[in-house]
Amino acid sequence: MKKEVLVIEDDQDIVDLLTIHLKDLDCKVTSSLLGEKGLEYAEKGHYDLIILDLMLPDMDGMEICRQIRAQKIYSPILMLTAKSEDIDKILGLETGADDYLTKPFNVREFISRVKAIFRRIDMIREEKDPAKDKIEYRGLHVDVEMRKVLIDGEKIALTPKEFDLLVLLATHTGKSFSREELLNQVWGYEFLGYEHTVNSHINRLRSKIEKDPNNPEFVLTTWGVGYRFNDED
Repeated sequence: MKKEVLVIEDDQDIVDLLTIHLKDLDCKVTSSLLGEKGLEYAEKGHYDLIILDLMLPDMDGMEICRQIRAQKIYSPILMLTAKSEDIDKILGLETGADDYLTKPFNVREFISRVKAIFRRIDMIREEKDPAKDKIEYRGLHVDVEMRKVLIDGEKIALTPKEFDLLVLLATHTGKSFSREELLNQVWGYEFLGYEHTVNSHINRLRSKIEKDPNNPEFVLTTWGVGYRFNDED
């Protein structure tokens, strides 16, 4: 089955280049040169990947990313930008982007990133375990399919990455994940130096689901390793 890809990029030459190579990967491509129109496509369509330029003439790519995630659209987002500063990469990932590519980029690297995202999508679909659709532990209730979290019956609003972190940890109770492993599996972005992004997300997650974030009962710290979900009865 063809993968559906949305490209939101204001440079027609780049759009044409990406379209050629995406079609070689058996993708159906929809494109927009404007952010507002691209956001409209994202809201109405169902895409396996959204390629989003950071600098658009009418709308900031970060804001588009935020709005996409706020509307519970969980299509993977690959951000493109001419900026290369670390803070821009961190903001892109924390806003809800899954990967980040700096212009000018090598076409082979672009293809490799896209293939990696598609592999993750296919793996998640193939390994989906109905038994893990509902997670319950000490008043914590997680509906994986509906992406809902309740604490003692009260709905908790989590960002996409906070939710993905929680589900990964909670479906592997007792298993300790390093920050690098969490960064790679949740963000899909294996890049040394961004471990503090994981730390900040864990801290925010704890502030929302733990009664006492300083003494958590759900997401625990494995000293010298990383984090794990409590496996005690």
